[in-house]
Amino acid sequence: MKFLPAPLAGALLIEPEPMSDDRGFFARLYDSAEFAARGLETSWPHVSISFNRRAGTLRGLHWQQAPFEETKLVRCTRGAIHDVILDLRRDSPTFGRWHAEELSADNHRMLYVPRGLAHGFQSLGDNCEVAYHLSAPYRPDAARGVRWNDPRFGIRWPLEVTAISDADRSMPDFRDLPP
Repeated sequence: MKFLPAPLAGALLIEPEPMSDDRGFFARLYDSAEFAARGLETSWPHVSISFNRRAGTLRGLHWQQAPFEETKLVRCTRGAIHDVILDLRRDSPTFGRWHAEELSADNHRMLYVPRGLAHGFQSLGDNCEVAYHLSAPYRPDAARGVRWNDPRFGIRWPLEVTAISDADRSMPDFRDLPP
């Protein structure tokens, strides 16, 4: 596996290194020893998937409030997504910045999202499926979000939003969040 630093502090793009032959290929997607050697999360007690029927579906931007923060390992297992992370750690050198990666079933890439970053994505085609490995169980009372199109951040989404939950549509702007 290749561990490539993303522009936000602590975030990584992880690429498998396929070994190919006439049958196809084989690649490792996770190795706890390799993650531990880099000081990364190695425990994933909660695994979820989301299925997104239509291109342009938007989910996010979400995080878990302290002390229930979670690290995410995100991979698109069907189709392709525009995956966005936003640094909301006030003590981070990349606070307030966002970064996006295309994750797809074809490129097999994963995004490592450290605690304190908001996460969201937009499906780039119909029938996309996304798998999330989470370092902590979901806590509804700790779930937080910020509006996907908050002008403070200027996140550029590649498609018109065709589907979004009422909850995501009505998330507050960052300036309206409690400190």
